[in-house]
Amino acid sequence: MNDFPWADFATCLAASAGAALAVLLAAFAAGAAKGLHRVVDVAWGTAFAGVAAVSYALSAGNGDEARRLLVLIATAAWGLRLSVHIGLRGWGHGEDPRYDRMLSRAPGNRNLYALRMVYLLQAALVWLVSLPVQFAMYVPGALNGFASAGVALWLLGFFFESVGDFQLARFKRDPSHRGAIMDRGLWSWTRHPNYFGDFCVWWGLFLLACSTPLAVVTLVSPLVMSFLLLRGSGKPMLERHMERRPGFAEYTARTSGFFPRPPRHRS
Repeated sequence: MNDFPWADFATCLAASAGAALAVLLAAFAAGAAKGLHRVVDVAWGTAFAGVAAVSYALSAGNGDEARRLLVLIATAAWGLRLSVHIGLRGWGHGEDPRYDRMLSRAPGNRNLYALRMVYLLQAALVWLVSLPVQFAMYVPGALNGFASAGVALWLLGFFFESVGDFQLARFKRDPSHRGAIMDRGLWSWTRHPNYFGDFCVWWGLFLLACSTPLAVVTLVSPLVMSFLLLRGSGKPMLERHMERRPGFAEYTARTSGFFPRPPRHRS
């Protein structure tokens, strides 16, 4: 425990918080100027990439170089792909209905309410969820079995998330599918391949930090992400939005709610 550079890590924690805050404040400025606060979703992934870059730069001379570079690439690839995907998906559209509903109840100035309840909250979540990324930069010792398992889990998650998003985007481009339920490809194995992908990515990044028992201090991060995906703003919120669509009840009856499994036969 005495070998871990706690003072340097504390400096990294503060700088990473600043990086997350800077990205989200820039997003707020853009969102307020355009009157479209859906830009916060684009900033989410970019903020993680920024935290990884700052952590990598500050941890020079500490930790294992192979792990540091691996964590930087894995986090940046996940975050930037997500930002590009969300940006392209929302291009030319108006405000996200979720933010419209929330801001319609704003007491006073909508922009200041969005800053408080959306942007600053997401900056804090980025910092909290990214703790394994920050910690892994300072972990001494070579990559081991935990790291191998983490890479495998990250690859599984990245596959499910990126392929699932691609399949859904292609499905929606077909005008004949307007209003239809996507139940093909990975979406026939789980109703949320992108959320399951996120789940695997963040547990994989946690395992990359697990070459020392001290990594338990970052366990809160994948637990928080798992809660958000399974019980918070992920799966429950999306399914409440989808449940009135024709065919959704049948889709839920034959398709796993989260963890993939072969689909049941149509009745």
